[in-house]
Amino acid sequence: MSQLFTESFVGHFLYRISGRKIFLHRDELPGYVIPEKYLVNNDQQPEYEFPKREGEGEGEGEHNSNNNNSSSSDNIEVARGSTSNDEDIEKEKQQKPDSASEETKATTESNNKDDAKSDYIIVTWDGDDDPDNPYNWPFYLKAIMAFQIAFLTVSVYMGSAIYTPGVQDIMTKFNINETKAVLPLTMFVIGYGIGPIFFSPLSEDSRIGRTPLYIITLFIFCMMQIPTALSTSLAGMSVLRLIAGFFASPALSTGGASFGDFITLPFFVVGLATWSLGAVCGPSVGPLIGAVLVQRGGHNGYESWRWTFWFMALISSCFLILGWTLPETYAPKLLRQKAERLRKLTGNNKIVSQAELDHSSTPTGQVVKKLLWRPFEITITEPVVLLIGIYIALVYSILYLFFEAVPIVFQETKHFTLVEMGVTYLSVVIGIFFGGAIYIPYVYKVFTKPLLAGEYEKVTPEIFLPPSILGACLMPIGLFIFGWTSSPHIHWFPPMIGTAVFAIGAFIIFQTLFNYMAASFKVEYLASVFSSNAFFRSVVAGCFPLFGRALFINLSIKNYPVGWGSSLLAFLCCLMILIPVFFYLNGPKLRARSKYANH
Repeated sequence: MSQLFTESFVGHFLYRISGRKIFLHRDELPGYVIPEKYLVNNDQQPEYEFPKREGEGEGEGEHNSNNNNSSSSDNIEVARGSTSNDEDIEKEKQQKPDSASEETKATTESNNKDDAKSDYIIVTWDGDDDPDNPYNWPFYLKAIMAFQIAFLTVSVYMGSAIYTPGVQDIMTKFNINETKAVLPLTMFVIGYGIGPIFFSPLSEDSRIGRTPLYIITLFIFCMMQIPTALSTSLAGMSVLRLIAGFFASPALSTGGASFGDFITLPFFVVGLATWSLGAVCGPSVGPLIGAVLVQRGGHNGYESWRWTFWFMALISSCFLILGWTLPETYAPKLLRQKAERLRKLTGNNKIVSQAELDHSSTPTGQVVKKLLWRPFEITITEPVVLLIGIYIALVYSILYLFFEAVPIVFQETKHFTLVEMGVTYLSVVIGIFFGGAIYIPYVYKVFTKPLLAGEYEKVTPEIFLPPSILGACLMPIGLFIFGWTSSPHIHWFPPMIGTAVFAIGAFIIFQTLFNYMAASFKVEYLASVFSSNAFFRSVVAGCFPLFGRALFINLSIKNYPVGWGSSLLAFLCCLMILIPVFFYLNGPKLRARSKYANH
């Protein structure tokens, strides 16, 4: 439980400003025995006598007595940096065991800028059961972490469309048409599409990690709600929404990565799907809450739509709590901090983390290229990323078009009240949970169980694709049902069934194609793959609401206001069924031609 506060943003801040006197880590407490590998450097005794700490005299004596007999099996991981020529390096490799030679070869390039003949002791976890390793945290702590990240994601995601029930009031306030009134929605979605290009690489920097990025950007997001609620012009509101979306993006793009930090690989896909339930539900929960606020908040002449942004300011102020209870989970940062503490404890400046060595050897130009250009390069050159980006963008766009279709069907055609219309969005939530009930057992069977059994050869990217074909078929079915049952002469329940069927298919498509991409590409390129996908789908989906109402109105016929508009989208979804089929048949060939993919 100590990790909950010690590794939190506030806990680490207080630890720093107190001079490392409060919120101490396990390796700073009396009784912690520093492993012998950190007390020696390249099998040589340190130049000083290391002071014994309370409760570890026996442990240190035992380490010292065994020092002369230590070998590579003592878990000593030494990375050697040298400025000698290739012949000297080869000679050194021949004198060391094979395992040490491989390690020396792997790290020589990253250390060649250090002092000649410098030896580095790389910090690792204290064994497979190290309690500081997030994978070894107790279940209840992982459950708390999962809940906090899911809550953070939902609370930010609902902000995209929460104000849409107040569009009519905004039109009156600013004397604008509906297309302009939904511009703040477009700007928010585009903002959180741009954000991952910058924030995803930062979250994988060992100097920053996950938690500071969550807390700082959430604080800025919270602050942006105040001027938005007070805005007096559409232009000002739109710019503020763009900024808010930009700083909301880490909660949306990095949440899945955080799950991967503390959930082991066999269960990661199941955990990711569980988190995604909340992530996909967020945009649908927002309009329901917004409808209640708009209908109940307009007292004493106050413009009720502004309450939606005050609510977002309130819900996003959870950063005050998360700052205390959301610990850092990114292993390279935790090991970097551990190396810093061990250097202070031992006085041995040769103790480093692998991330420190990697960072010191990475040119600035390469970092900038990775940050800005690689996501676009991968999108352009990789058919898998491009086609999935197009498909996900379509699904995402249709999801946001519902925010335009639902008022036409349930408010204008069936004469629902604002709150009753908001309740209809729950059909999307219900469909998403049904989709999870279909997908999670399947992925547990084909992914988790084989990994637990050690049958790694059965786990290929294509195992995720069969459900995507089912999901691809359900989406047009749901759209046809929604479009042709949205008549004033038909009960309100069938359109909600169509919405739920579409949501089932959409959730399955999201999960299967995201997991297919994650399994297809090398780990070092995943941040770029997903940030490019987020940018592409958000820019496309954000623009759809601008012409969504015009699409449905212009294609409407008597008694069926969204019939042909929904059918047009359904026909596009029918064409898109070919994409998962194409990947299923040609996936290995596509990966074989890619320089970024796993072969």
